[in-house]
This record gives sequence, C-alpha cells and structure tokens, in this order.
Amino acid sequence: MKKYHIHAMYFSGTRTTEKIITAISKKLSSLIGTDMNVINITQPSVRTSPLSFTSDDLVLFGTPVYAGRIPNILLKYIKTIIGNGAVAVPIVLYGNRNYDDALIELRSLLEDDGFHTIAAAAFVGEHSFSSVLAAGRPDADDMKLADTFADRIYEKLNSTPEPSLLPPVEVKGVIPVRPYYQPHDRNGNAIDIRKVLPKISSDCNCCGRCADICPMGSISHENIHEYTGICIKCCACVKLCPQHARYFDDPGFLYHKEELEYMFSRRAEVELFY
Repeated sequence: MKKYHIHAMYFSGTRTTEKIITAISKKLSSLIGTDMNVINITQPSVRTSPLSFTSDDLVLFGTPVYAGRIPNILLKYIKTIIGNGAVAVPIVLYGNRNYDDALIELRSLLEDDGFHTIAAAAFVGEHSFSSVLAAGRPDADDMKLADTFADRIYEKLNSTPEPSLLPPVEVKGVIPVRPYYQPHDRNGNAIDIRKVLPKISSDCNCCGRCADICPMGSISHENIHEYTGICIKCCACVKLCPQHARYFDDPGFLYHKEELEYMFSRRAEVELFY
C-alpha cells in the first residue's frame, strides 16, 4: 500500500473536533508507518491562503456541525483548497441533535475540490451551548469507535490500489443541502440569536485568552470587553475561559439551549461510512 502522508485538518473552537481528528490520524499514521501533519484552521490567520495537496496525501478533514450544516464561515475557504487527487475522509462532529446535511455537504465540497472521498463519519461532541447536552463527549466509547474507524480506513486503502476509481463515499443527507436549522419557540416563532453576544462577569481578570482563541478574531486584544466582529456562537471564549467569566444571558439563546437539552437528551450515536 502507498505510504500516504497523513494530514489532520480541522476547525475546532472548543477542541472536541480536534480530539477526534487527531486520534484517527495518529492511529492511521501508525498503521501506515508514515508521518502526520496537523493543519489547524480554527484561527482566521490560517484561513488566508489556499492549500494544495497531491495524490500522495490522505486528508482527514473535520468540522463541527452548526445548525445542521458546515459553519458558513468555512464554505468560501474550503472551496479554495486544491485536492489534486488526494484521498480525503470528511468527518463532522455534532452536538447530540442531528448533523442533517453537514456530512454530505462536506463530502461534496471536498469532491469538488479534487479529492477522492473513501470514508466518512459523524461523531458526537458536547454541544457548544451546553455543559449537559452530550456532556463529556467524545468519551471513551467514542474514542474506541474512532480507533475502529481508523482500522476500517486502513483496510479500505489496502484493498483499493487506486482510490480515484471509487465513487464518492455514500453518506446520509440531501443534495442540494437544506437551509440551516432554525430554532423556534413553542408558538412557532423563529428565534434569531445571530447578533447575540456573550457577556463578561466580574470574574474576568483580562488574561486575554478569549481574544487569542476566538476563531473569528472578533475580540479585541487591547480591550477584551470589545467585540470587533461577528460572533458565530462556537462558545470557545465561554468554555475555555480559565475564570469562567463569559456567559450568555439572552432569553432567546437560553430558551433554545434549554429546549435542546430537553428534547435531545438521549445518547446520540456515532455513524461511520466506508
């Protein structure tokens, strides 16, 4: 089997997607006996120039699911990536509700970029809005499935001398993809949280970590109380704040979060495709 160069490529505000992608990539690089390269595209400075791969590369591309789709801030960037016949494994991570069309959207984007998708997966991670919904996931059972998935990818590569001859991996979803999931209240009224911003409590010590990790670069380094751009609700600044000083108090946001926690409390399952 060809000794592919393994690339662990991911967008991961709260590091749950990172956990899955790096685990699968490490196992694959060990099985193949090759190197592993990490491409973390979470920070905006990294998403400024296109990447190009070759047929010697295997890219595991991971992204969280936002409202049933790929985060819209990534769409333009993904379209600039040049596959050049590289093998790709699209992986999405959803917060216990559903991944809707996110996986088929990512698969199709990578195929359009010139990649050959041979496997795909939808994993589960703790919801960015909540500490209850899918709490602690990906957990030990999820990581076992990640290990199994790496084995299956390796087996498929071993049995497929030329991945370019294979059709795109079949996954769940609809093409053309449906609109982003829209939350509603119990009376059917749409809840719009797009312009809602996190608040800052008196526990903040102005360490600046929130500004460092914001995937949009929207928190001022000079004044961490100031927002200089949009908030995509990844909640990195909330969940990764050492002082737990950032929070949401918007009624619509809190209603939506509580409804998700109530309606989707069951353990959602990981789904693997190969």
